[in-house]
Order: sequence, then C-alpha cells, then structure tokens
Amino acid sequence: MGSLRELQHELETKTNDLSKLQKEIAKNHQVRKKYTIQLGENELVLKELDMLNEDANVFKLIGPVLVKQDLAEANANVRKRIDYISAELKRLDGTIQDLEEKQNGKNESIMKLQQRIHTLQAGKAKA
Repeated sequence: MGSLRELQHELETKTNDLSKLQKEIAKNHQVRKKYTIQLGENELVLKELDMLNEDANVFKLIGPVLVKQDLAEANANVRKRIDYISAELKRLDGTIQDLEEKQNGKNESIMKLQQRIHTLQAGKAKA
C-alpha cells in the first residue's frame, strides 16, 4: 500500500481526469443536440419538397441572393445532408458511449482509491 500522500496525489490526478472526461462528454452532447436539430429541420424540408409538383419553383438562399434550383437537385442535396447528419449522429453516439464507459471506469477507480485512503487513515487513527 502506498503512503497516504501518494494516494491523495493519485486521487487528485484521477479526479482531474474525470473532470476532463465530463467536460468532453458535455461538449459531445451539445454537438449531438445541434445535429439532432439540423436533422429535424432537413427532414421537414424534405417533406416540403416531396409535396411539391415537379414543375414547382425551388429557390436556394446563397448569401443574400435566392437562386433558382432544380427540384430533383434540391431533393438530392437535402437527402445527402440527412445522410451526412445521420452518420455524424451515429459516430457521436459511439464516441459518447466510449467516453461514458471511461467515466464509469474512472468513477470506480476513484471510489476504490478513496476506500484505500479511508482504510489507511483508519489504521493510523487506531495506532
């Protein structure tokens, strides 16, 4: 068993690592939320495009200008965006799951370390 000071230093290091992991998880959740909103918006646009007749005028906002766009091209672009966003959401879910597993591992190791410190302190108090 290490000395109390060494154990406390190790506990501090692991706690800092846990804090960094929690910040990274929160950041990934924010990004995931943004992508989820974008996915919903793009699905809504796709529904709107599906309701249009083939001869309907479709415009795309490029900077301050509305540019006429072919309906099939607009449909294809929105579908590509939905595919991309879905893939990013899937990737983020995997990343978040990995980070949460690491977080759980850190929590367990911190608890074990705290128990060792407590046991060491209890042993010194009896002595």
